[in-house]
Amino acid sequence: MNALALLVGVALQAQVTPPGVHWPVHHGSWFSQHYSALDQITPANVSKLSLQWVFQSQSLEKFETTPLVMDGVMYITEPPNNVIALDPATGRPFWIYEHRLPEVTYTCCGKVNRGVAYHNGMIYYGTHDAKLLALDARTGRLRWETTIVDYKQGYSLTHAPLVVKDKVIVGTAGGEYGIRGFLAALDAKTGHEVWRFKIIPEPGEPGSETWSGDSWKHGGGSIWLTGSYDPELNLTYWGTGNPGPDWNPDVRPGDNLYTDCVLALDAGTGKLKWHFQFTPHDEWDWDAVQTPVLADLEWRGRPRKLMLWGNRNGFFYVLDRATGEFLSGRPFVKQTWAKGLDDNGRPMKIPGRGPSKQGTQTWPGVQGGTNWYAPSFSPRTRLFYLTAWDDYHGTYFSWDQEYEQGKWYAGGGVKAPVPPTRRERIVTRGTEDGYAAVRALDPLTGKMVWDYPMQDMSESGLLTTASDLLFSGNREGHFFALDARTGKRLWTRYLGGQVIASPMTYMGNGKQYIAIAAGHSLLTFALD
Repeated sequence: MNALALLVGVALQAQVTPPGVHWPVHHGSWFSQHYSALDQITPANVSKLSLQWVFQSQSLEKFETTPLVMDGVMYITEPPNNVIALDPATGRPFWIYEHRLPEVTYTCCGKVNRGVAYHNGMIYYGTHDAKLLALDARTGRLRWETTIVDYKQGYSLTHAPLVVKDKVIVGTAGGEYGIRGFLAALDAKTGHEVWRFKIIPEPGEPGSETWSGDSWKHGGGSIWLTGSYDPELNLTYWGTGNPGPDWNPDVRPGDNLYTDCVLALDAGTGKLKWHFQFTPHDEWDWDAVQTPVLADLEWRGRPRKLMLWGNRNGFFYVLDRATGEFLSGRPFVKQTWAKGLDDNGRPMKIPGRGPSKQGTQTWPGVQGGTNWYAPSFSPRTRLFYLTAWDDYHGTYFSWDQEYEQGKWYAGGGVKAPVPPTRRERIVTRGTEDGYAAVRALDPLTGKMVWDYPMQDMSESGLLTTASDLLFSGNREGHFFALDARTGKRLWTRYLGGQVIASPMTYMGNGKQYIAIAAGHSLLTFALD
């Protein structure tokens, strides 16, 4: 084997195995397990964690970044569209790249940017005016810039790209503005487009029969989160957003492919190998934009390549990621919209639970049983962990609305309660306003193993480590560590701002660090 082939092989292995010294990919590795092989911080010493340094963002937008750490440098995104290279031991900035946006852009839920991708000395990230940029990782200088689509039609890019071999893969957000979502792969060296997959098919294309009339033209199908990749199968997996308009399903009869799906695409060509639709003809805005978590486990007596998915619709799914075969599905929160799933995993809907002019109360609420916040899978405990919103409902309304370019196109709305604190919920007993929890599930059965309820809702992602720790946070501003096997809380710190990001970990100068964005700051912890 020559030196170049050996280098490529080592790089591929680093992307597949759980990260250690580095955090090279947005979700930790291509398998998106949000699990680290580091074990310096343990259940026995986690109580000794102390703050090491803080980076203060200059923006007041939502700070949802998950840092990357490669070759002794940390890379973060600062809203709306800045990239910053930091010293991971001190937080000192090495360089800052600022992308200037037009006066008006179109974003659903704040001018967020969740992260970057790293490949061969380059940093890649998307912008709110629908461009993909490549920067020199050492200097921050712009190498190339490619316009993915005309942002004035309602498009934006908010997730961290995924680099597979020599291609940078990115998807479009903007479903609430009547876009037609797609995924595109660009050449990592030049920025030239290599392939494009249309999430909303045009007439005559496979899946177009699931749309009526011209409803496909503004069919939605956003990409909010970074996908996963299996190099043995050469398949990349992406979750897709809801159909549009969100809450007026009568104008778009049919299953509305390929919204609310996981797509398995050939990474080299963009060709669809299989798809699985979690919520056909979605009436509640339950995007399937959760993270596709890949795991190799024994299933019913034989090894299988699995995909684990806690869906916003309230069901936990296990799929065969080679074929897309549905293996199991089970509710993990209270839900009132489906009697269950049939043998193929298709939900058996309960009539009358969709939006209406007078309003229809349905569980779960619009945030779903879970949402975009990263779950985790530990190969040690063999448990799947996610942030859940339970006993939480919404009242869904529908009304007629004509599409207008650049304007919100939802066809309805949702009234949802503001959940009380956990203490108030216990005292009043009869309330049905819901609560949040970190929940551990056995992927082989779908049953809950343990539950860590919180006083308020949470939009924090999760991180597990090789020492059987789990890190998470919540909207109250607490950052905490749990025993990954039992759910027992071992350590907590108040950070002074909401945690709406995912924690990560890395090594520097022989010390293991834990980093998390909270409020408008990035905070890092380590043992003294």
